[in-house]
Amino acid sequence: MKCLSVRQPWAWLIVHRFKPVENRTWPTKVRGPVAIHAGQQFDQAGLEALLDYMPALREHLPQQYELGGIVGVAELTDCVTQHPSPYFTGPYGHVMHKARPVPFIRYRGVLGYFDIPDELLAGTLQASAAEAEEVGQERLF
Repeated sequence: MKCLSVRQPWAWLIVHRFKPVENRTWPTKVRGPVAIHAGQQFDQAGLEALLDYMPALREHLPQQYELGGIVGVAELTDCVTQHPSPYFTGPYGHVMHKARPVPFIRYRGVLGYFDIPDELLAGTLQASAAEAEEVGQERLF
């Protein structure tokens, strides 16, 4: 399975379906299930700018964020240069669907999409996929 490392709070926003697109400076041909890895660093300036722009989001955010491990999975369905989400800043957007959190798995991340062992998430994927279907597709702000 492929995995993408994303700084918090962006990883949390992706796996909880607030952020349907991950901005990158490079395109990707990766499609299908991807694990979302929360990097070691937290983007405090990004969070502050986000809350200035979308103050109603504050009530949904956690008090603490998990860092340095896998926090969720999503279906990477497209790579675009335009997207209607207010989170899209480009130049490329990696479009995520059916995102969902998984129990935290400490794991070292690297840049770009990287491979992780399939068995790392084997026990959590079926349960989280069923939950994802129940919850619905997206939460947009």
